[in-house]
Amino acid sequence: MGKKLKVGIVGVGSIYKTHVPGWQDSPDAELVALADINPTQLNKVGDELGVKLRYEKAEDLFANKDIDIVDICTASQYHAPLAIPALQAGKHVICEKPLAPKPSDIKKMIAARDKSKVLLMAAQHMRFQAASQALKEEVVGGRLGDVYHARGWLLRRASAPARPSYVSKQHAGGGACLDIGVHILDLTLWLMGNPRPVAVTGIAQDKLAKMPGTFLGKGNPIPESWDVEEFAAGFVRMDNGATLILEVSWLLHHPTESNECRIWLYGTKAGGTWPELQITTTNPTAKRHEDHRLKVSEGMEAHAAECVAFADAVAHGKPAPVPPEQSLDVGLILDGLYQSSASGREVAIER
Repeated sequence: MGKKLKVGIVGVGSIYKTHVPGWQDSPDAELVALADINPTQLNKVGDELGVKLRYEKAEDLFANKDIDIVDICTASQYHAPLAIPALQAGKHVICEKPLAPKPSDIKKMIAARDKSKVLLMAAQHMRFQAASQALKEEVVGGRLGDVYHARGWLLRRASAPARPSYVSKQHAGGGACLDIGVHILDLTLWLMGNPRPVAVTGIAQDKLAKMPGTFLGKGNPIPESWDVEEFAAGFVRMDNGATLILEVSWLLHHPTESNECRIWLYGTKAGGTWPELQITTTNPTAKRHEDHRLKVSEGMEAHAAECVAFADAVAHGKPAPVPPEQSLDVGLILDGLYQSSASGREVAIER
């Protein structure tokens, strides 16, 4: 066992908590530094985790030559401004989703990665869930045949993050699309085999958030800083002829209090559902339709697993488990959805 990679987290507001167990469990890395513009929060978390290196300026963390991996856990609009200098400093970067709200910034991040010859990855933890891995194996193994259509949706009745870092364009860059849409879209594309998107038609709306009396879970009011979409839907066409329907919402008159998060895949040989893992096929000999459920055993928690996988890739010279080029496709689709909503027309997707 060689020397462990040294990790520094930038942003210790909330999401960092899901990453810490991964760094603690990784055989290849250890958490040694934290950075946050809020000194009170920085010192509180530093004391809790026993991390001695603390920086109020992220650039000071980047300047530390002993740091190998930077983990960015800030609001979305600050991902690129932080990731690019970290990459330029020669650090490997894992960054919370979305990689950046704008595809142009994702391209700049990829360019910085290429120049420094390091790894860059969006923290798309849903790929690392046991159910996701199991269905992916079926697709790769050819059980579904050619996957030519998919549906992915993540719907909430009244469950939006109430902090400005999520509901203000100034900090988040967008609403439900960039917060939860990026999750279900990335997972759906990955299960489909990451065909390249060529066009999108979509709508983004904020109907309920503007209505008097609308409230979030536990009766909490809509934040005054809210200026993003609560609901979005899109239809995406791929270069191989496949299609995808996306639906996401924070606020919806939907019959569930928690997330309804599902994916349906339709192939020439069979269909597959996630997370139920039901395989639907046809038995031509017996002239009947048949359904089967995959059985999986839960492994490491997905947020932790993504950090362990990234450290493993850095330590052993492997590609990033979530290639940023695939995150660029996600960003292009969501940006195209916003453009389509504004214009009322289908938008061509160009790299």
